[in-house]
Amino acid sequence: MTRLWNVPDDFADEMLEGFAAACGRWVRQVPGGVVRSTRDPQPTVSVVIGGGSGHYPAFGGLVGPGLAHGAAMGNLFSSPSARQVESVVRASDQGKGVLLSYGNYAGDVLHFGAAQEALRADGVDCRTVLVTDDIFSAPARHTAQRRGIAGDFAVFKIAGAAAAAGYDLDAVETVTERANLHTRSMGVAFSGCSLPGAPEPLFTVPPGRMAIGLGIHGEPGIDEVEMPTADGLAELFIEQLLAADETPPATGPGGGRIVPILNGLGSVKNEELFVVYRRIAELLHGAGLVVTDPHVGEYCTSFDMAGVSLTLLWLDDELERLWAAPADTPAFRTGAVDTAALRPFIAEHAQADAETPPESSEASRRLAARIASALDAAFIAIDAASDDLGRIDAVAGDGDHGIGMRRGTRAAAKAAANAVSRSCGAETALDTAADAWSDKAGGASGALWAVILRAIGREFGDTKEPTTRDLVRGLNRAVSDVTAYGQAAVGDKTLVDALVPLAHTFSAAVEAGETLASGWAKAAAAATTSANATANLLPHRGRARTHGERSLGTPDPGAVSLAIIAHAVGPHAVGPHTIERCVAPTTSHTL
Repeated sequence: MTRLWNVPDDFADEMLEGFAAACGRWVRQVPGGVVRSTRDPQPTVSVVIGGGSGHYPAFGGLVGPGLAHGAAMGNLFSSPSARQVESVVRASDQGKGVLLSYGNYAGDVLHFGAAQEALRADGVDCRTVLVTDDIFSAPARHTAQRRGIAGDFAVFKIAGAAAAAGYDLDAVETVTERANLHTRSMGVAFSGCSLPGAPEPLFTVPPGRMAIGLGIHGEPGIDEVEMPTADGLAELFIEQLLAADETPPATGPGGGRIVPILNGLGSVKNEELFVVYRRIAELLHGAGLVVTDPHVGEYCTSFDMAGVSLTLLWLDDELERLWAAPADTPAFRTGAVDTAALRPFIAEHAQADAETPPESSEASRRLAARIASALDAAFIAIDAASDDLGRIDAVAGDGDHGIGMRRGTRAAAKAAANAVSRSCGAETALDTAADAWSDKAGGASGALWAVILRAIGREFGDTKEPTTRDLVRGLNRAVSDVTAYGQAAVGDKTLVDALVPLAHTFSAAVEAGETLASGWAKAAAAATTSANATANLLPHRGRARTHGERSLGTPDPGAVSLAIIAHAVGPHAVGPHTIERCVAPTTSHTL
């Protein structure tokens, strides 16, 4: 369990602040993560990595000469927001292009992808290489669907070395993709991890049993077996990782050269790892493989999880040269980096004037106050339900949905209240809340709720008289924007399964001339019914997809939390007003 914390929701922020203070030789803190505290003598391609916190030394511990230029770090087990990623990239960019690399998780893909689009729109040549090393998360014929676990260390090392060697962006991207294709990993766990303030671990493993194929965010294993001996675990790793359909294309004579990385996931001691590695080394040699530069220790953890993973990086001549290249970071050092040639990074300290709120109408400002009240009600409702949401999420996911939603709604409510205090209109209040929700919640849910709030805000605007029609259009726009952004449809077992009936039912109520309160109550009830019905669906998106049938009988936590919020915000968002029967498209009651 986690013992040392102040306020659980502040843990990641305080951790990042302490890390930057302790490791100032290598890194400096920027909004959203850390970047190098030094510059190379000549500009190079910049490598920016990232993901949720709770995985040290991934990701901040791998920032420094010879490796990454920056790390975007989200909340615990939650991806950084697009805005945070963009902040880290802009602080790392040297004008030679940027390579983003991170694990293949839905939230990370959404946020990093949105940041990449924004950067490209501003003329930054930005590319992405996803890490997909976990052999248990998808079959070999579907490697693009696999998630990234401890193999990200190997992929990041190759990318950073290529950039340091002066490769252009095309070449860095190509060799990093090859490193990912040549990397395979498998993980096991003996007990789950506990996040700060959480009363229970994210998952449990029965005594004498071992979970196989776990993720690094506290996702439960895909299978469960009797606890093996150290030798038995080594043999399981090698049997799976050297399977015929997992071996990369031939990389040289003599059966191949590999770098083995035996990784402790949080609370397994190095001495135990060495006992396991003893047998791994025997088996690799027995298979005719040439072992190069083995690593045993912690390279990608899962907070305090008791677990182990084995990664094999298959080398060719170029990959071997890049793997052996020097690097100097807080958590990984190899070779001799010429630190004398590095230049201190001088940050610009431009003092920005307080932003003047956009022009707004009195009616829009009144609506903004109701929006802030509604978001406060959403936070209260989610806070009360967060433990139950976590338990639902733990069945097939990582168990942190309730925590993330609590962080997001809390931040959004505070941001909206601040916008109201600055006399902002409805659109600005919702945009501000969206940014805060995305930053603090991270993950797929943080990204999608930001899309929802922004979509509604676009229809309300800041200067016009907001109407019921605007809310209808805003919800419908939210449906189209969320489905386009997240690529999910009704039936995929996501929040879309609750959002679509919410929007459609409310729209139908408006057309039928029902009271606003009655129409919203029907819409919230429809969202609840549909959210509960997701218990009968198989997941096709997100982390739960990996566990397939395990989730049958349990509703989707994203859909459930949306329904909870729909009920909570009703009295604040719509009030007791009456919708007039629509005679023409322009007829609408004022909110």
